[in-house]
Amino acid sequence: MRKLFLTTLSLLAVGLTGGPALAAAEIGQPAPAISATDIHGNEFNLSDHEGKIVVLEWTNHQCPYVIKHYDSGNMQNIQKNARAEGVEWVRIISSAEGMQGYVTDEEAKALIEESGADITTQIADPSGEIGQAYGAKTTPHMFVIDEEGTLVYAGAIDDQPSPRESTLEGAENYVVSAIESLQAGEEVSPSQTAPYGCGVKYAN
Repeated sequence: MRKLFLTTLSLLAVGLTGGPALAAAEIGQPAPAISATDIHGNEFNLSDHEGKIVVLEWTNHQCPYVIKHYDSGNMQNIQKNARAEGVEWVRIISSAEGMQGYVTDEEAKALIEESGADITTQIADPSGEIGQAYGAKTTPHMFVIDEEGTLVYAGAIDDQPSPRESTLEGAENYVVSAIESLQAGEEVSPSQTAPYGCGVKYAN
């Protein structure tokens, strides 16, 4: 992930909750179905992953808040640790074609390699259909689904709504907490927080 995207903080003007008003998927209910072709040309069906914890990460490589987590290595470390525990990690880009963060499948593959992201797969959602179904508002916006396919967490990645890497130290990571709670057979708390970041760039 190149730091050149931080050359202007005017990107922050996109706001923390840009895009259309969305009805969020409901905590404690089955996660909305996902059936799509991933960037590698393989069919992805969320239902095929029941029996495993699944993390959904909405991303935009040009968003300063996303850059914070990737340039610092924070997101990759979380992904690596989660995947080592058998967690499925799916990144989704809902940026419409021509909007900030939109990439072709080949560009997406290159960015994954460049950043060292450790993910199960990535899905392009330029129509915004998947993002709308989940109520994804920002990048990053995180969702955790339990082994039975129930949505158990939705919201921010942590409790530090800032694009500054210095805020990572001592931050409470809600995604890590949710995964650990599920593995321990405990209730996920908090189960929902306010997401922060750049507004998802849905088609107008």
